[in-house]
Amino acid sequence: MKFSWTVTDNDPQSLKKFLNTKGISHRMYKSAKTDGGQFRVGGRKVDATVVLRAGDQVTVDFPAEASDPNVAVSRQPISVIYEDDNWLIVDKSAGLTVVPGPANRDDTLVNRVKGHLVENGAEDLVPHIITRLDRFTSGLVLIAKHRLANSLANEMLAAKTLHKQYQAVVAGVGLQKHGFIDRPIAKDPTGYGQRITADGKPAQTEYWVDQAYEDRTLVDVVLHTGRTHQIRVHFASIDHPLLGDALYHGPMELGIGRQALHATQLNFEDPFSNRALSFKSQLPQDISALLH
Repeated sequence: MKFSWTVTDNDPQSLKKFLNTKGISHRMYKSAKTDGGQFRVGGRKVDATVVLRAGDQVTVDFPAEASDPNVAVSRQPISVIYEDDNWLIVDKSAGLTVVPGPANRDDTLVNRVKGHLVENGAEDLVPHIITRLDRFTSGLVLIAKHRLANSLANEMLAAKTLHKQYQAVVAGVGLQKHGFIDRPIAKDPTGYGQRITADGKPAQTEYWVDQAYEDRTLVDVVLHTGRTHQIRVHFASIDHPLLGDALYHGPMELGIGRQALHATQLNFEDPFSNRALSFKSQLPQDISALLH
C-alpha cells in the first residue's frame, strides 16, 4: 500500500524523524525495507539518512502483508459498521471469539475478517485487532487493515485519543450517579479470572448510572486503563457484578446467560483524513430484554 505526504517547514528535516511523525517507527522502516518496501523523495529512491526540504513529496510503498497460512479463512458473515482503505469496524456478536486459540482456530473474528478481506480482493491479509473484546462481550471492534493503520491506532491508544464506551447491566441498585473505581488488578493464580490485589497493575473505571431498576442498574462505562476483564472485575469488587457473569459471581437467574456487557461507542480522529469518526451500536436483544 502506498502513502504520500508533502514536507512542510514545521516537519523534521531527516527522513527517519519525518516518518516517525507519520507513525512509521525505525523498526517498521527496517521491516518494510527488508520485505521489499520502497521510500522515495520526489520520485527518487532514498534511505533514512536523506535530508528533506519543505515542499518535498515523500512516498512510502509498503509491501503487502501476506496471508498467514496458519490462520484459516472463514466464510461466516460479519456485521460491518464501517469500512475504508484503512479501517474496518464490526459489531461483534456475543459468543464469537476474537482471535484464534487452542479451543477455536477456524472460526473466530480474525478468521471471518480474513475471509472478508479475501472476498474483497485485499492485498493486505493480516487483520490487526485494535479493540479486543471477551468472547461473550458484544459490540464494536476496531480492526486496522494494514501495518501503518495498526501503528497509528496503537499511538492513539497510548495517547488515549481513541475513545470507547460500554454499557453494562449490573446487579443491585444504590450506585452513585457518577463513580470512579480505582483498584489494581492481577491474574488470579488459583483460576482463570482476574482479581483485585494491592500488587496488581493500576486499573481505573469510570461509570455513570443510566437507569436504576428494581434489582439491577444500567450503567455507561469508560475505561481509563485496559486490563483483562476490567469492567467485570471492578463491578464485582464493589458488590455489583454483571448479570450473567458466572466467572465473577454475577446472578445467573435474571434472564441472561452471559455477561451483560456491550461495547456501544467508538470515537477517534482518523489520522489519515483528519476527520472525526464516531460510531454507535445499540444494545442487542438479550441485554435490552433485561431492561423491560
